[in-house]
Amino acid sequence: MDAVRPWLLFAATVISTCAHAQSVATDPAATDTTQPPASLIEAITQGDLLLNLRPRWENVAQDNKPDHANALTLRTLLGWRTRPWHGLSLTLEGIDVSHLGDREYATTRTDPHFARYPIVADPDDTDVNQLYLDYTGVPATRVRLGRQSIKLDNVRFVGNVEFRQVMQVFNAVTVENTGLPNTRLIAGYLWRQKNILGDERHLEMPIFNARYTWRPDNDVSGYAYLQDQPVTGQVLNNVPGNSGFDDNSNRILGLRANGSHAFSDRFKLQYTAEYARQDDYAGGDSRIDADYWRIGAGPQLGGWFARVDYEVLSSNRGRYGFQTPIGTNHLFQGWADQFLTTPAQGMRDIYLSAGGKLAGLGMLSGLGIYMEAHRFESDFGNIDFGREFDIGLTYPLWKGLTGKIEYADYRAGDAVPGDSLANKVDVRKFWLTLIYQY
Repeated sequence: MDAVRPWLLFAATVISTCAHAQSVATDPAATDTTQPPASLIEAITQGDLLLNLRPRWENVAQDNKPDHANALTLRTLLGWRTRPWHGLSLTLEGIDVSHLGDREYATTRTDPHFARYPIVADPDDTDVNQLYLDYTGVPATRVRLGRQSIKLDNVRFVGNVEFRQVMQVFNAVTVENTGLPNTRLIAGYLWRQKNILGDERHLEMPIFNARYTWRPDNDVSGYAYLQDQPVTGQVLNNVPGNSGFDDNSNRILGLRANGSHAFSDRFKLQYTAEYARQDDYAGGDSRIDADYWRIGAGPQLGGWFARVDYEVLSSNRGRYGFQTPIGTNHLFQGWADQFLTTPAQGMRDIYLSAGGKLAGLGMLSGLGIYMEAHRFESDFGNIDFGREFDIGLTYPLWKGLTGKIEYADYRAGDAVPGDSLANKVDVRKFWLTLIYQY
């Protein structure tokens, strides 16, 4: 609990600032947010409190472990965002992740608990989560400088891995412009990464993303992610996965189309089509040479949908599988996190997904249901990587508080001796989560 003490001091400071802001709010003029703040002090005291609490219990049963993992953890995000003053605003957010009770789980393969327990990738961590300065003094433009969360498109290639208690953040400068009709342009440069284990790594990474909305709810994106980072820090069950290469620097170029076509007020057809190319970059190994593509579609009736998708992360003849080192990989290839790093044989994932929200059913109204069913095969070598079924329920308990129940059941396929990225065992995971958002 010693790690929590600095966080408590930080919390006390922020809460006292809130109290001061509340006293300022007794003056009606001070609460008029339609007018720009008259001074820097007003910009600070009239800012917004940032508070997110997420207690979670995760249980993991893994066939090659004698004991189940039981991880009860609490994530606290607490911070303050000032109002813009001459186009400038500051956001400061701290993070504290602490386990509650005995630690009956491993956080990495080098953890002494690893011999008995499966891994739950939620280590204790107290740190500055985000600290950035925004400038909006140029029309239709926002410049952000500092440690920040970055999410692009569907977070397949660039994301913050928000599912884990310690999120992924970057020290970066990003520029977003919406000056062209129906167009959003994002460019940035990333120079430091903090991953979900709290490890920080240097990188040099320009990013570019352009999205054009050609009709409501339909857009086309083009992107380029140029990652100069020999050790990418990509994680498979918390082991850096570097494909055996000395330098994993890579370049991803791609195009994505996503949206829906409405046949009536209630009936739509959803669709996604995407292609990307990955090759070596800035001295990366020449075997980094693979393609990514995804195609999917399905009907949506009112608030309910069902669709089938086919996603391929190709293999360079069994020497390299397409990697997504800084994406939110938990959302892809199943929630059991068995393929956070693509095996060298590549991945072909055909999956069904369906979901929606109940309405008009009394206390059950507002209950959200989502499920996926996956079949995994290799792109090279005709390997059955197994199957997985996932289901999640979400329910709004009261204002600002949401409850979630999630379950993932992965069943292993063919044994691949000597290949830790491809050889799997049966795994079942269960999560019970509360989320409070101020």
